[in-house]
Amino acid sequence: MKIVKTVEEIRNQVSEWRKEGFSVGFVPTMGYLHEGHASLIKKSSENNDRTVVSVFVNPMQFGANEDLDSYPRDIEHDSKIVEESGGDIIFNPEPDEMYKNGFSSFVDMTVLTQELCGLSRPVHFRGVCTVVTKLFNIVKPDRAYFGQKDAQQLAVIKHMVRDLNIDIEIIGCPIVREENGLAKSSRNTYLSDEEKKSALILSKTIFMGIDMVKNGERDCNIILDAMKKNIESEPLAKIDYVKIVDLDTMQMIEKIDRPALCAMAVYIGKTRLIDNFFIEQD
Repeated sequence: MKIVKTVEEIRNQVSEWRKEGFSVGFVPTMGYLHEGHASLIKKSSENNDRTVVSVFVNPMQFGANEDLDSYPRDIEHDSKIVEESGGDIIFNPEPDEMYKNGFSSFVDMTVLTQELCGLSRPVHFRGVCTVVTKLFNIVKPDRAYFGQKDAQQLAVIKHMVRDLNIDIEIIGCPIVREENGLAKSSRNTYLSDEEKKSALILSKTIFMGIDMVKNGERDCNIILDAMKKNIESEPLAKIDYVKIVDLDTMQMIEKIDRPALCAMAVYIGKTRLIDNFFIEQD
């Protein structure tokens, strides 16, 4: 698996592919890849002639006291997954390659970033929007693939691409889960055996919420109260948020009368995990 470290190298490779008439897919990641990432790479390789996977732990999207230094990194492990999943090249820059000395330009967004993860991680989406815009400008893919586990991020990226007239198709791919239901996440590696069992409360609560909606419940407060009580029954769980929001604006709603997203962030011990489900309009 070819790994390139500089903007010049990845641009030269993509330019060569373009000369040959190849379409290019792109999967941006922070590394320590798992089956969820693999599903994105496989989808890209099915849809495009060539696939670029970026592996970059973006310091700009981590706030103070978050897990930037401890975030898992293993490029050999990542290379194997990219190769097995049909990827063609890894772009693995260092922070000083992405953010040159004196860097002072940012991409920011209002409204969609005010709730959910944006409320509890106020610098997060500024960092996400900035680095993704840079990566799009560097790789210039035809299509880019994002997981629906990060549902707010997916909505933000789609909105940003529309607002800034970026000529890239954004494709969301379903959540990949462990056999026990736990959503795949690089941060799952932080969990002890006991915490992994406790973390199942997230998916169990998600499935409970899905059942409530399927059975006709449309009052958001009733659904959220039941979900929060279920999470609170797990001693190791601490709720960051459990909310139902409008799928387009990411703003909270009282009644499910439009496409919506039910999303949660929950601490299991010191590890913050997220999960969600989409609610289609009746």
